[in-house]
Amino acid sequence: MASAAEQMAANLSWSALGKATELRQRIVFTILLLVVYRIGTYIPVPGIDGTALRDFMDEASSGIGGMLTMFTGGALARMGVFALGIMPYISASIIVQLVASLYEPLKQLKKEGEAGRKKINQYTRYFTVLLSFFQAYGLAVSLQAGNLVSDPGLFFIFSCIITLVGGTMFLMWVGEQITARGIGNGISLIIFVGIIAEIPAAAAQFLAQGQTGVIAMPVVLGVIVVLVASLFFMVLMERAMRRVPIQYPKRQVGMKIYDGGTSHLPIKINPSGVIPPIFASALLLLPTTISTFSQTGTSGPVMSWILAYFGPGQPLYLLFYAGMIIFFTYFYTNEVAFKTEEVADNLKSQNGFVPGIRPGARTMEFLDYVVARILVLGSAYLTLVCLLPEIMRREFAIPFYFGGTSILIVVSVGMDTIQQIQSHLLAHQYEGLIERSQLRGRRSGGAKTGKPKARGPARR
Repeated sequence: MASAAEQMAANLSWSALGKATELRQRIVFTILLLVVYRIGTYIPVPGIDGTALRDFMDEASSGIGGMLTMFTGGALARMGVFALGIMPYISASIIVQLVASLYEPLKQLKKEGEAGRKKINQYTRYFTVLLSFFQAYGLAVSLQAGNLVSDPGLFFIFSCIITLVGGTMFLMWVGEQITARGIGNGISLIIFVGIIAEIPAAAAQFLAQGQTGVIAMPVVLGVIVVLVASLFFMVLMERAMRRVPIQYPKRQVGMKIYDGGTSHLPIKINPSGVIPPIFASALLLLPTTISTFSQTGTSGPVMSWILAYFGPGQPLYLLFYAGMIIFFTYFYTNEVAFKTEEVADNLKSQNGFVPGIRPGARTMEFLDYVVARILVLGSAYLTLVCLLPEIMRREFAIPFYFGGTSILIVVSVGMDTIQQIQSHLLAHQYEGLIERSQLRGRRSGGAKTGKPKARGPARR
């Protein structure tokens, strides 16, 4: 039987958006910041030879350069001020979270609540600056070595580092502002908008290849069918969840006894969302970002081996990608998305329990068992939807924007953003109901406290 909140959510009308002033302000704020981000992808780094860069990216778009361009929203192909994108921040988050799960002082810091979380976020920002500095320096040197600079020299390296590091820090600030004052997750929305903005051009290029005969038309139609089927499958799996029944006992407040109720604890098939593929892609891009632009850097045996075996679609690339997706699915779920110890403690403090399971440690063990079994299916689902398009892309030259990671980002971030909008609308609807009930209570109270009508003379 659906609860009152679920029934209200089912009857929610999008026409209420016009009355929700705060939600409209959040949406406008988010759109404005994302427009600023898109403008920044077209502002070039000073000293870049545009013609040489364009020719080079046309050759590198089928390799790792295409994936780098996808995650930066096309800024890398144009060498804009946001060419590093948000990936240094994501890489720093991965490393800090891994260290926080192993290093005891950071473990204790995580248990301090909001203050500890702010401190860890501060460490993440510092490490982001360090990572982006090294990546910007390597990229500037590689651009010079690849003859992609109009005026090489120390001044170009210095200005390139300052511009790229500043662009990454600005994007990190934009993402945090969107999360705090806008709608949706800011970091995910930045990647989402970058992919969405480049999809029309990639689709037009793919269809043009089908028309010119570079790709057979049956292959084009087959790819479209697979994409549509993948979208439906992803939406189905992202909405799928396991409902753990929760029982609340009777309780006495003063002289009144309230009946106990039943509820459920929803555990999604994919609690970690789009984070595992993004983390895995960030790790895969780290060793090859610099070598992509350096024509001399690929001559070494180590770099040649990395590019040959860890390029997109290669067996070692697919194996490492699958392993990282599975690892981060379990790691992020247990450490961030669904902490069974905290859930068990919250249930115990609210006098709730799973039928047949004792509160406390036994509940935590039960939830660990349930989550571990669910993540087998969740990690297999993420691995399938990310690897299958990668294999098809290698065989049929499909653009990176039609890959599993990009589609999963679009679906997950889009669904999460819509869900947050619905939550704000539902809260606005609740506030309206409470205000109307208070007004009715005042009116009824005023009617009861009014002056009594005058009575006629009593009969004898």
